[in-house]
Amino acid sequence: MATLRRIREKVHQPIYDSIFVKAKAQLRETEASGTLKFFVKVQGKTKLETNLDSVSYDSFEVRGMRVVISDLEPEYAEETLCKGEASRRFHVTDKSGNRVSRDGTIERPPATAAVAVREGGRSVFASQSAVTADLQFDLQRLMKLLKQARENKNKEAMIESAELKEKGVSLRSGNVPFSPPEQFLDAAPVIILTAGRIEAMIESLEKKAPPPEQIAADDGVINKMIYNTVTTLFVGEKIVIEMPTWSFLSGPGPSSLSMEPISRDEQSATFRFSEPIFIDKQQNFRAEIVAPDNNVFKQIQQLYGPLFVWVVLDGDLIRDVQYRITSANEI
Repeated sequence: MATLRRIREKVHQPIYDSIFVKAKAQLRETEASGTLKFFVKVQGKTKLETNLDSVSYDSFEVRGMRVVISDLEPEYAEETLCKGEASRRFHVTDKSGNRVSRDGTIERPPATAAVAVREGGRSVFASQSAVTADLQFDLQRLMKLLKQARENKNKEAMIESAELKEKGVSLRSGNVPFSPPEQFLDAAPVIILTAGRIEAMIESLEKKAPPPEQIAADDGVINKMIYNTVTTLFVGEKIVIEMPTWSFLSGPGPSSLSMEPISRDEQSATFRFSEPIFIDKQQNFRAEIVAPDNNVFKQIQQLYGPLFVWVVLDGDLIRDVQYRITSANEI
């Protein structure tokens, strides 16, 4: 293909760039700074992440701008283990909540209420021979247990007797490590975890814990990013526009897991500049998304992927006309 210099054409071609967080990784691992930057580092990205490396142009007229945030179900790390008091001294009981002694005896609460304690709404017997457990579960397992607890009418999840020998469960009788014999397992002992205890174990992970919105498994992740951040477009080092991120939502923008849209319905109903913004050939430009509140910023950094945040600049490429030589006479 040959190029006709000084003869230009305009082609409608949006350009886009994104921040992508891989599954089981946090946003802090992709972008450690307090600013999400777009159209800066485009090498090594896939076509889904950016088209800037494949777009050849002399200049570009920006007519509109969009921010799109994905709504993919997060996946959690398997190597991050809970720690601290939140993961210690869980009572090992039968399924009715009665504690189990080291020899497999079910210890019924006595008539004297003074020697009984209450945990999770159940009466359990305090005894030196009763068995407790320390749990060292990874984040992926904790989130699965939390989901089970929320789906249970009693808001509880159960670790079955077959799981008591698995990695992450350390049994004790009194303060002495305890390896369960068969007679103990014959009593069908279990560990009953309330949703509140599981949430406390997750929160013990501190920076490695997901933000509250992902722990709650609601639609607040997208809302937090939309309504607590500011998006800025720079051409050269000049600010072209700076507005809260909700100003740039559009039809293909975010929607909740319930499939009810939380953005404008039509693709054409997006932010449009009153006059085109001209980006000259080889001129630097970038978009930035910033969370001004430090606490919100820290929670956004804790988000687990897979997660995409795209910035799309809609407009016209201005480039030299290309044509095909079909015969020697045209040279």
